[in-house]
Amino acid sequence: MAVEMTVVYAGGLRCRATHGPSQVELLTDAPVDNHGKGESFSPTDLVGTALGACILTTMAIVAERNQLDLTGSTVKVIKEMVTQPVRRIGALKVSLVVPADKAAKLSETDREKLKHAAEHCPVHRSLHPDVSAPIDVVFE
Repeated sequence: MAVEMTVVYAGGLRCRATHGPSQVELLTDAPVDNHGKGESFSPTDLVGTALGACILTTMAIVAERNQLDLTGSTVKVIKEMVTQPVRRIGALKVSLVVPADKAAKLSETDREKLKHAAEHCPVHRSLHPDVSAPIDVVFE
């Protein structure tokens, strides 16, 4: 299924993106270290955000299929840029935490299924191999 997104340059190194099906908008800004004001997500921040949201969503699909509850689980993504040989994302380090009350109800098999889902989310699988994207999963 194709989904259309429209992005309009608003000036001042900012863009307004619209999600076609929902008409929800978001703004981007160039980061401070690349001539912007850093007042919103940068395009590369959105890649990290997409990775975190994709991991949680993919895990939640597996969780629902297995009658598991991951509510309150969090993902923190640390984006690191590199400048050589060109400016690009060098690493997206992912830390995922399943809260203790939810983790206590998970069997070892459940945990393995969830880790597998995290590592095989579509965004993670779409990243270039030069982007380091380790996923650390913690079941509190």
